[in-house]
Amino acid sequence: MKLLLLLTSAIALPSFAAGGGDLSITDTVGISFWLVTAAMLAATVFFFVERDQVSAKWKTSLTVAGLITGIAFWHYLYMRGVWVDTGATPTVFRYIDWLLTVPLQMVEFYLILAACTSVAGSLFKKLLGGSLVMLGFGFMGEAGMMNVTLAFAIGMAGWLYMIQVLYMGEGKAAVKTASPAVNSAYNAMMMIIVVGWAIYPLGYAAGYLMGDGSNIYAQNLNLVYNLADFVNKILFGLVIWHVAVKESSNA
Repeated sequence: MKLLLLLTSAIALPSFAAGGGDLSITDTVGISFWLVTAAMLAATVFFFVERDQVSAKWKTSLTVAGLITGIAFWHYLYMRGVWVDTGATPTVFRYIDWLLTVPLQMVEFYLILAACTSVAGSLFKKLLGGSLVMLGFGFMGEAGMMNVTLAFAIGMAGWLYMIQVLYMGEGKAAVKTASPAVNSAYNAMMMIIVVGWAIYPLGYAAGYLMGDGSNIYAQNLNLVYNLADFVNKILFGLVIWHVAVKESSNA
């Protein structure tokens, strides 16, 4: 019944869900937008359905994983239309999406630890602060509100601060007392934050630091960002789903 309701809701989306102009077979970026849109919807349905397969303490984690991909799916409906119809970078839509989904990913770190061990409340506050610095200055750089190089440097500092908190601060202290399964998931999520999130500054650099504003650089920027969203949002949720199922089966 839950699966049926989710699929019915997806089918009943407004008419723009089927929009996006005439997608050309040579438009690699446009195709990537459509592929990521479909993948985000599929992941959202999967995470919400799988909530029934895990113990109560993991349900909130899977709910948040579904919210992350669901919010991304909704914004990709708009972003793909902007690109296919105009060829312009959907900067505002993308940062609205990140402003919602990145803090939710930080919530996931807290939830996955809180489900199995005690964790300081300051962990979430520090991760939230770092993510807002990263996103805020990234947006100001891309929107032309400040020097792109300076904005890039400050945004990178926010990202490195989050890594420090997770590797050396409250995150490291909390994971020491967690189960092997949670430790494994935590390490996998850390790899996503360190390696997977590194794709985003590569896209920023390709589009703004090494680019001249021409269409080829806009293509590179959006192709890299779409790849990063696909990997980081969906894989991030799958890591949580895996440990939730494993821990639930051992309970």
